[in-house]
Amino acid sequence: MRMELSLSDFNEKVLFAAEYMRMSTDHQQYSLDNQAGYIREYAIKHGINIIHSYSDEGKSGLNLSGRPGLKKLIDDVMSKRIIISCILVYDVSRFGRFQDTDEAAYYAYLLKKNGVRIIYCAEHFSEEHPEMFTFGLALSRHGAASFSRNQSEKVFLGQVNLIRKGYHQGGAPGYGLRRLLIDEHHKEKGILLSGQRKSIQTDRVILTPGPEQEIAIVNQIFDMFIHEGKPELVIASELNRNNIVAENNREWTRGKIHQILTNEKYIGNSVYNKTSFKLKREYVRNPEAEWIRFDGAYKAIVPKEKFDRAREIISSRSVFISEDELLEKLHSLLLKKGRLSGVIIDEEEMLPSSSIYRARFGSLLRVYSLIGYNPKTDYSWMDTEKYLKGLNSEITKTVIHNIYLSDGWVSDSSESGFLKVNDEFTLSLQSVRCQRTSPTSLRWRIRFSHIVSPDISIAVRMDSLNKSMVDYYIFPSVDLLCRNLLLKEQNNLCFELYRFDTLQPLYQLIKRMSIPEKK
Repeated sequence: MRMELSLSDFNEKVLFAAEYMRMSTDHQQYSLDNQAGYIREYAIKHGINIIHSYSDEGKSGLNLSGRPGLKKLIDDVMSKRIIISCILVYDVSRFGRFQDTDEAAYYAYLLKKNGVRIIYCAEHFSEEHPEMFTFGLALSRHGAASFSRNQSEKVFLGQVNLIRKGYHQGGAPGYGLRRLLIDEHHKEKGILLSGQRKSIQTDRVILTPGPEQEIAIVNQIFDMFIHEGKPELVIASELNRNNIVAENNREWTRGKIHQILTNEKYIGNSVYNKTSFKLKREYVRNPEAEWIRFDGAYKAIVPKEKFDRAREIISSRSVFISEDELLEKLHSLLLKKGRLSGVIIDEEEMLPSSSIYRARFGSLLRVYSLIGYNPKTDYSWMDTEKYLKGLNSEITKTVIHNIYLSDGWVSDSSESGFLKVNDEFTLSLQSVRCQRTSPTSLRWRIRFSHIVSPDISIAVRMDSLNKSMVDYYIFPSVDLLCRNLLLKEQNNLCFELYRFDTLQPLYQLIKRMSIPEKK
């Protein structure tokens, strides 16, 4: 049985606290050092002993997403990993500029429910006067939210002004284009590489044509689409087969081809505000009347006539077709080809793409059943893959929970099953489907991502029914010499070195250890 500690177990006269600091990009006065100095002066003055420190540097306060410091603080309090009675924060805005003030109140309530109150050191209201404290806190939360809204509007108007002057506002340039840095007199200063940013406030960025080889590929894509009648997926497949890499040395996809065929920057136009994500609430597709544009902002790398023709073809595909018409067209294609597949559908010029069928009917298999087509291929593996996708999510949640129990933490990641642990190393997780090659033989094919390269890759082997987990293979990246591995029921010693019955060795690796000072 775990013994619960109270503050009286330490010292009846001393309050034990954690400090939380958040640094965004708005004012130097909110630097972490300035916040820490003010908070610690407050703590000394009021007899508070700070025994834990949490911070988020360069993080937005609009929501809890992407703020590992605050999330860990709340989790540590709720799971009793730390014993404190209060949290010291510089002011209400440093705790968060939540657009829904009830969200800020919710997190404060969770902490209060666990015996921890938040003290806003630089605010003028105090809990000694409960009515004024409640009123002042509500006003400060509203003010913090309003500040972000006002800042968002100012930033948007500033970006609109720069767009109308022909400058590029954020985002990757795209295949065949590059970001060119210019000074206030429009004198070229050099090409910005991926990840580089301008350092002088008066400098600006415009788009400029990239290497001749990439420009030729962009025009080839338009020619394949217009003159050869090849849909986006087929074009992507051909480029990949010819070992022509896309932006950032990645493979071509249907989406990347479609983006080239539809983005006006390839004819020199700068278009802004097609979508918006204001205050990190939700993505919105704005009507064309709200777009901000500057035609002829950059040097075109595709003739306008070619771009317009591609747009006409794409627009003609978008004409709404009833479900009965879609099925009739697909049945005609079946009679013509004798069989169906996603590739066959996408290759048919006068037929909507396979993605349209999936969107309207849920899946291609359902469409096939509606027109009486029974493909010979066994698609039962698709149900298994769907199950494993859900299982991956559950495994990831379990691993994250156990990492926190091991005194570690996990930062947010945009990649599914891809975790950043302790801000020190990255980790990927995947459940591996069991395939039966004969009545007595099983195999597991592990495919590691070509896109992300984690420091540690974990493969979870499933049983012969693909319902239960069998064991775990933990591979350090330095030992992965290839991207595909084939495991059998009995494997060579070189594979068995990485096999574990549980993930306990991983959690031992993650666990934070305190090193005593040398006397």
